[in-house]
Amino acid sequence: MSSNEDPVEIDSPAACNGDTPSTNENGLHLYPVSANDSGEGLPYAPVDWPSPGDKWAWKVGKRIASAGYFLDRYLYLPKRLRGKRSVFASRLSVEQYVRSEFPSVDVNEFFASFSWKIPSKLLKGDCYAEVTSSGLKSDSQLQSMSCKAGNRMCASLVAGDPSPETMFCDICCSEPGFCRDCCCILCCLTISSAYGGYSYIRCEATVDDGYICGHITHLECAIRSYMAGTVGGSIGLDAGFLCRRCDSRTDLIPHITKLLNICRSIDSRDDIEKILNVGICILHGSRKTNAKQLLRHIKSAMAKLHKGACVGDVFKEEQFIEANGETPHHDTGTSVCTHHGESIVSERSSPEKMTSNFDHRVESLKLEIEIDQILQALRKSQEFEYKLAVERLFAQKNYIMNLYEQLDMERSDLSSHTSMVETDTLLDVVLNRIDQIKREVLKLKEMKQVQNGFGSTSKEILKDHFGLETKST
Repeated sequence: MSSNEDPVEIDSPAACNGDTPSTNENGLHLYPVSANDSGEGLPYAPVDWPSPGDKWAWKVGKRIASAGYFLDRYLYLPKRLRGKRSVFASRLSVEQYVRSEFPSVDVNEFFASFSWKIPSKLLKGDCYAEVTSSGLKSDSQLQSMSCKAGNRMCASLVAGDPSPETMFCDICCSEPGFCRDCCCILCCLTISSAYGGYSYIRCEATVDDGYICGHITHLECAIRSYMAGTVGGSIGLDAGFLCRRCDSRTDLIPHITKLLNICRSIDSRDDIEKILNVGICILHGSRKTNAKQLLRHIKSAMAKLHKGACVGDVFKEEQFIEANGETPHHDTGTSVCTHHGESIVSERSSPEKMTSNFDHRVESLKLEIEIDQILQALRKSQEFEYKLAVERLFAQKNYIMNLYEQLDMERSDLSSHTSMVETDTLLDVVLNRIDQIKREVLKLKEMKQVQNGFGSTSKEILKDHFGLETKST
């Protein structure tokens, strides 16, 4: 941990007042927790109050009092009682709520049912760990406030500028090994803060009484999951991001602008191209004017990289554009972004340029995209054909079984009659039924030809038995 990073904030660390308490005056066992931890029920939240089955939840922040307890402590209402308000940030606000909603309840008895104070894991032995301005002093002290995902570079281990408190989450954040501060909500792997954290987005949407969502997502994972970029249908994104946890939407254009600024300070051509590809994937297909302008800047920069321009010169013209508010006109080809989060910049439109700048890797990726689109279309058509075959084959089978049942009843009637006239009539009925069954069995045999694919089945069978009209070519 670098010397300019501050640790979790502890109020008056010189003061130390004894061993870490194991139980409070009401006999509750109080276990220490890490910064930003959360949970449900005892010992830090009521249970079965005001009704059996009601379970309150709790959460702590980062600041720690000199006595070793968290200064930032939150209490969440049971799901049944949540309405316009669901979280309380102080004991006073909880007391006011209880008095207003449950006037006959003894407030002191309510608070005695759980512990308002929550001890920190920084309490160690006879005194909590000594914290200096340069960070935690040892690995053992770092482990005492470890990230749930085991990430030593997790943001929860560093106290920078104060940030809005995050909402309570009892879904992903209750899973062992998942840390909201450093784990992607889609793949559950830790994020990288390299190059200003360009590869992920944090949902800053206010969702609960002033508390933000705070969940993190890899942009690549979001693009693959159709939750970032420009997505049609019911999702309806335009250069935006849809948070899987809270369903809030975030405009990604400011994030892409940040990426361009980051690229200006990078020396590695590969890293610059990787970052620009993220921007192309997000902006591709957007109808927003500023997104289209930003995409042209990125394409221009990418074209210069492919031409072998010096890294220091790649963004010079973009700086001039931003200063004068004008947009350049470059023939940089088109950018294609796959649904798997990979972006490809095509070759130039000029035949001479294509000859000199031909890259077999780009062409290979373009062919992969085309094949992927073909296979997706084929899969959809095959799924339709399969469903149709299932429906018609089983319908024919059921029809034949019904005919057999009728034949059994007609044979039974034939055997129970002795009159010659009636017997002849019933015999004709039985023979006609047998002929009908033979025809339907033959029809089913013809329908079985679809096992080789609809394309290998005769047009007559498809038309007569599956209701498909095929166009003659």
